[in-house]
Amino acid sequence: MIAAIYARKSTEQTGVADEQKSVTRQIEHARVYAESKGWTVASEYIFVDDGISGAEFTNRPGFIRLMNALKPRPPFEVLVMSEESRLGREAIETAYALKQLVTGGVRVFFYLEDRERTLNSPLEKAMLSLQTMADEMERDKARMRVTDAMGRKARAGHCCGGRVFGYDNVEILDGSGKRSHVERAVNPSEAVIVCQIFDLCAAGTGYTRIAKLLNAEHAPAPRSKPGRVSGWAPSSVKEILDRRQYLGETVWNRTKNCNPWGQKRPHSRPETDWIRHAMPALRIISDDQWHAAHGRLAIVRARMLEAGKGFFGVGTSAARRDVESRYLLTGFARCAVCGGNLGVSGGSHSSAKGHMYGCLAYHKRGRSVCGNGLKLPIARVNDAVLKTLGGLFCPAVIDAVLEDVLEVMSPRGCANQMHDLQAELRAVERELDRLTAAIAAGGPLGPLLEALKARQVRRDELATAIAARDAADVGYFNWKAIETKARAHMNAWRALLTKHVHDGRQLLREVLSGPLRFTPEGRTYRFEGQAAMGRLLVGTAGLTTSLVAVRGFVDGCNVPFSGIAA
Repeated sequence: MIAAIYARKSTEQTGVADEQKSVTRQIEHARVYAESKGWTVASEYIFVDDGISGAEFTNRPGFIRLMNALKPRPPFEVLVMSEESRLGREAIETAYALKQLVTGGVRVFFYLEDRERTLNSPLEKAMLSLQTMADEMERDKARMRVTDAMGRKARAGHCCGGRVFGYDNVEILDGSGKRSHVERAVNPSEAVIVCQIFDLCAAGTGYTRIAKLLNAEHAPAPRSKPGRVSGWAPSSVKEILDRRQYLGETVWNRTKNCNPWGQKRPHSRPETDWIRHAMPALRIISDDQWHAAHGRLAIVRARMLEAGKGFFGVGTSAARRDVESRYLLTGFARCAVCGGNLGVSGGSHSSAKGHMYGCLAYHKRGRSVCGNGLKLPIARVNDAVLKTLGGLFCPAVIDAVLEDVLEVMSPRGCANQMHDLQAELRAVERELDRLTAAIAAGGPLGPLLEALKARQVRRDELATAIAARDAADVGYFNWKAIETKARAHMNAWRALLTKHVHDGRQLLREVLSGPLRFTPEGRTYRFEGQAAMGRLLVGTAGLTTSLVAVRGFVDGCNVPFSGIAA
C-alpha cells in the first residue's frame, strides 16, 4: 500500500537546523510507523506546513496539495500523521477535512496512538467531534497563555516582537545563565538614519526622494520580506516616520491578527486595551523633530485634500484608490533586472494619456537598487502584450469554445443542466431540514443559523434558475446567428479588452500562470511569461523606432504571429 504523510507546526522554527525541526521529526516518525506496517511512503506524497496555524485552512499550501490530491482519485491509500491536531485545530473544518479523506478512500492513521480514525458509526463521529473540540480549546488556551505572557513583558518594558529598525534585540540572562527575556537597545548607526529621515521630511523631502537618497548612500535598511527587493522604499520611510517608539514610547496590543475562527484578519483594538510604557532609554529623536516632520506632513495632506476636491469630490480624500487597478498590466508585470513590479507613472489623474510603464524599484528607490530606467507608454505595451496573447485565440481554440457553448445551449445540454439544478435543489432542501432539526434539538445556535441562511439563499438561487430554464424555449434559438455573433465577438476580443480594462485583467488571471517578466533591451522591452496549460508567451515592445515590434509563439495552438503598433 502507498502511504502519504502530513506534518504541521504552528510556529516557524527559525534559526533551527532542518533535522531538528518538529516537522522533520514528525516525518521521520511517520515514515518509521509506515514501514512497520509494511506500507511504502513516496516522497511526492509528503505534505508539510511549517509555521502555519491549525486554524488556517485557506492559505496552507501543504494541506491544499493534500486535499487536491484526492481528486479525481487519491494516488495513496493511507495517510499518516502524529495526531488529529496536525490536520487542524478548528473543530468544523478539521472534521470536514477528515470526512473528505475517509470518503475519498484514504485510511487515516495517527502514529502516536497507533490508531486509525474511522467514521463508520454515530459514536465514532461523536468521538471525532469531541476530539476536534478539545484540540480547538487547546489552541484557544494557548492563545490566552501567549497573550498573558506578552502582556506581562509589555508592562515590564521587555521586547514583545521582532526586529525594529534603529534598535538591537539584546538577550538578558538570569542567574543560571539561561535567557530571561529580550530587551531593545539603540543601534547607533541605524539611529543616525532615523534622525536623518525625520530631518529630511521636516525640510520638505518626500517619501520617494528620501528613499532614493538613502539607497544612493547605501544606507542600512530594514530587512525586506522574502521575495521583495531589498533597500529603502517610500513605504518603509513612512513606517519610520509613523513609529512613536523613536520618542521613547512603546505601545503593545494595538491590533488583533486573527478572528474568532482563527483566520488572519488584522483589525484594530480599542485604545483602552493598549499597553503603553515609557522607555526614555529608547528615545532616538526629540519632540521637536517629531512635530516638525509631522507638521509638514499635515500640511501636505491638507493640500492634497484641497486639490483632490475637484476630481474626487468634496469631502473625499485624494489618496483614495479603487481596489481594482485602472491599468491592464499592473500586478502582472515584473522587472527582470530586480524582480520588482512594473508600475504606472506620469500623466494626469483624469486619463491614461501620458502614463508610462516603468520599474517601480528604479523610480521609487533609485538606480542603486535597480538600473532599469526604461519607461514606455502604456498603450504601446498593452497593445504588444494583447497582440502576443492573441495567438492563444487561434481558430482551433475558438472552434472548441463555440462547440462547448452550443452544446450547453442545445436541448440536450439544457436538459442536463435542468437535471443538475433539480438534484442540487433537492440536496439543499434536505440540508435545510437537517439544520432545522438541529436547531430544534438545541444545537449551537450561531453556526447553525449562519449555515441555515446560506442554504436558504442557495435554495432561492436554484429556484430562480430552474424557473428561468422552464421559461426558455430552446427550439426558437437561431443557432447559426448565435455562432456568427459569438465568433465575431471572440475575433474582436482585443479591441473590447482595451476598452474594458477590468475584463482584460480578468482574462490575464485566467490565461497567465505567472507574472510577465520584462527585460529592457535598448529602448525596447522583451517580455515573456508562462501561460496556462504550459503555453509559452514571448513578445517585445519598445521604442527602437516610431514603431513597436512584436514577435512570439504559443505552444499548443502552434500559431506563429507578428505585428507592429505605432
